[in-house]
Amino acid sequence: MNHNDYKIVDKKIICQGYAKVELYTIQNRLFSGDWSQPYVREISRRLNAVAALPYDPKSNQVVLIEQFRAGALWQEDKSRSPWLLELVAGVMDKDKENKEELIKRELIEEAGLECFGLQHIHTYLASPGGTSEEVTIYCAKVDASKAPKFSGLAEENEDIRVHVLPIDKALAAVKNGAIYNAATIIALQWLELNLQQLQ
Repeated sequence: MNHNDYKIVDKKIICQGYAKVELYTIQNRLFSGDWSQPYVREISRRLNAVAALPYDPKSNQVVLIEQFRAGALWQEDKSRSPWLLELVAGVMDKDKENKEELIKRELIEEAGLECFGLQHIHTYLASPGGTSEEVTIYCAKVDASKAPKFSGLAEENEDIRVHVLPIDKALAAVKNGAIYNAATIIALQWLELNLQQLQ
């Protein structure tokens, strides 16, 4: 199946805010070869995101940031805080900036760190059942000793605590559920698989 195997019958914008929400009426080809009946889906049309796992190969530490996330308010498990431990990240909202330029800028703004090299980890769809957002993750070589305790841009409502962690402690936080956002889990599991090569 490819882009010839669906039809957008109708499209309406139902919300234009931080994310644009569009109402689509769609038909797609079935595996039998027939076409589906028209059906409706609301899609959050978000800007694509770029994230990085700051890694210091000399000290064998990673840098994660902690900040409030409104999307975490509706978790089923109320013992989990909406302040998440996560990667440095940003959205592609500047026309002249490529992914690598964006994440190098975000590393400075969110973690106070200069990047000495980037390695692509993965590009994936965040939640394709309801959003268009695509996320690209890098591993960023940094000097973790330069990390401040707090960072972020006040004009972007960022209030960030910076954490420098040994890799085993970060991996344990994935395994025990203390880290529960997809990009951070993907990046740390990638690091675990590729650590020998990086060192």
